[in-house]
Amino acid sequence: MSKTNLWTKDFIIIFLTNFFTHIVFYLLMSTVALYVATEYQTGQGLAGLAVGIFVIAALLARFAAGIYIDRIGRKKVLIISLLAFVITMFLHLGANSLAFLMLLRFAQGAAFGFITTAAGAIAAELIPDERRGEGIGYYSTAMNVAMAIGPFLGIVISTYATFQMIVLVGGIVAFIDLIITLFIKVPKIQISPEQLKGMKRFKVSNFIEPKSVPISIGIFTVALGYSSLLSFLSTYAKDIQMENVASFFFVVYAIAVILSRPFTGKWFDRYGENAVNYPLLICLALGFLCLSTAPNGILFLLAAALIGIGFGNVQSNYQAIAIQQAPSNRKALATSTYFIFLDLGTGSGPYLLGILVGFMGFRYLYGAIAIWIVVCMGIYYVLHGKKANIKQKSAA
Repeated sequence: MSKTNLWTKDFIIIFLTNFFTHIVFYLLMSTVALYVATEYQTGQGLAGLAVGIFVIAALLARFAAGIYIDRIGRKKVLIISLLAFVITMFLHLGANSLAFLMLLRFAQGAAFGFITTAAGAIAAELIPDERRGEGIGYYSTAMNVAMAIGPFLGIVISTYATFQMIVLVGGIVAFIDLIITLFIKVPKIQISPEQLKGMKRFKVSNFIEPKSVPISIGIFTVALGYSSLLSFLSTYAKDIQMENVASFFFVVYAIAVILSRPFTGKWFDRYGENAVNYPLLICLALGFLCLSTAPNGILFLLAAALIGIGFGNVQSNYQAIAIQQAPSNRKALATSTYFIFLDLGTGSGPYLLGILVGFMGFRYLYGAIAIWIVVCMGIYYVLHGKKANIKQKSAA
């Protein structure tokens, strides 16, 4: 029996939408703090806020996105948000004050929140149910690859040109993103009058999908530990005199994700989520253990590969589970719920872990995170794994 086709024209377009959007995201994330600190002579607090305000806006936008995307229309919201993303990107060229730049960062962050939520919901509809894990895995790979390319582009451009060139390149990529997405055909979602009436009421379930909350809490716990890489990896590498090797960390991370994705997604669909998620969490824990004890560049980059295989795949698997738990007409809400918890983890983690660094240093911190990931395995079992195991046994 032949498999349902996954790589349709529309899935390829939404894959590219996810890829180009995150290229722009990581391009600016890796350069805007340094630009603010040097251009406006600010402290690290305000420079960090230029990064954080984007994430805060995206988080706030997701609360509204989950409910309004299906009411307004997924493609319409996606196109409007992409247009806003392009406009705010080019407006960075005229930012002549820190206040205006912060306003632009907030507006672009909100657009990003709507884009990623709408695109994720569209991708979920385009992926055949029997290939859910595989499809979400490939879709997430676009973000993982962008995580390596975006910062690399940012560093290269900032070495030879000004921040305005970074903005110009980002604006061109965002414009290409918009043009490509215009050609996507989105499946229509049937919403009954009763469902539409329920959406208009002010209640928590209109902003959060309850069935997706357990696994979303699971990704929150994992993201808390993972956030330490985004915040402290460069400083840690400098402390252990591996700055040159560290520049390849996310490249190795992305390669590991790309090479492992064709297998983990298929195993998810064939053998069930538990058979894949527990080994991936063990892989992630081993990655942080290698990072905490790395005596040389080889073990440092081995940690990158293990963390890439672990977190890169767990992230997409948990997202697939969050979408599976929700009814068809609430997939957008399930997607926004998942990313709200993911953003909370990556956003609050640096602050909480930053406090711990002062007491234990980076090596012990990464060792503690390895132990925390093991704890996350237990949390996953309680929140979802036990139920999934019972379901699989009853279906056998």
